[in-house]
Amino acid sequence: MAKALMCAPEILKQDLQGRVFIVTGGNSGIGFECVKQLARQNAEVILACRRVEDGERRVDEIRAEHAGANVHVRRLDLASLASVRTFAAELSAERDALHGLLNNAGVMNTPNTKTADGFEMQFGVNHLGHFLLTDLLLEMLKKGAPSRIVNVSSCFHDMAMGRKGDIHFDDLNFQQKKFDGWEAYAQSKLANLLHARSLAKRLEGTGVIAVSVHPGWVRTDLAKHTMPLFVQNFLLRPMLSLAGMIDPWAGAQTSLHALLASDVPDHNGEFYSQTGTYRDKSCNKGGWPMRSPNPVAHDDGVAQRLWEKSEELVSRA
Repeated sequence: MAKALMCAPEILKQDLQGRVFIVTGGNSGIGFECVKQLARQNAEVILACRRVEDGERRVDEIRAEHAGANVHVRRLDLASLASVRTFAAELSAERDALHGLLNNAGVMNTPNTKTADGFEMQFGVNHLGHFLLTDLLLEMLKKGAPSRIVNVSSCFHDMAMGRKGDIHFDDLNFQQKKFDGWEAYAQSKLANLLHARSLAKRLEGTGVIAVSVHPGWVRTDLAKHTMPLFVQNFLLRPMLSLAGMIDPWAGAQTSLHALLASDVPDHNGEFYSQTGTYRDKSCNKGGWPMRSPNPVAHDDGVAQRLWEKSEELVSRA
């Protein structure tokens, strides 16, 4: 397996005093590692998560290591657009500017369940929740420019366990055809990539940069619908590590690079990949940035149609 890509040391030594970041799903896994690192660099970080008590415990861990950490927990349930609207309204009432939005939270290979608004869970949480959140925070990001939006996608936007990534406009919520958890995941992760691509075009000239990332095959709770976590974390851990699974710190590297590296504005709208599994094996070594082997990822017509459909769906809910 290719060696994991890691941030240049100088990126992680920048003083981020005075800059404000939001990390969705910041209470665990990759998100938590990003929150910790941004706090170490003196940023103000808003840890947005569904389970506030869990988030508060993680903040205590950060402050035990870095007493001056400026981290706050806010409730955000991406499976409820009402919750997204409440989060954005409260934040907008308190402050003017935002410098970074890491759309990190997500679910993978879930059972056939629906969000509070009736959307297929993965499309609803991974894409539509973040689509609305980003839209509601855009004015704050513009006021904080130069600022960045980073969407956490996946190499599975290309191919997920044999299912090709596509946007199924005729049946986004799997109401007609048989539900397939991996096909739904691939669709949601492709939507994350296309969302960033569309944002980059719409935000040209504003100082707001948008990119998408694949963080790698990371040992996190994301796998809980695929295998028991004790199997991943203990029984098969040595074998999975040899096969390319990385720890959350390595998994946070691509997101941190996309948020902080100075050359990212030269690649607005592009895709940044940790090592991964792609249909084109030459892509497996990753790249910051890297051209996706999925042709749909470069289709501006699909991106525009997805944007319009997403606007329609969130406006109804």
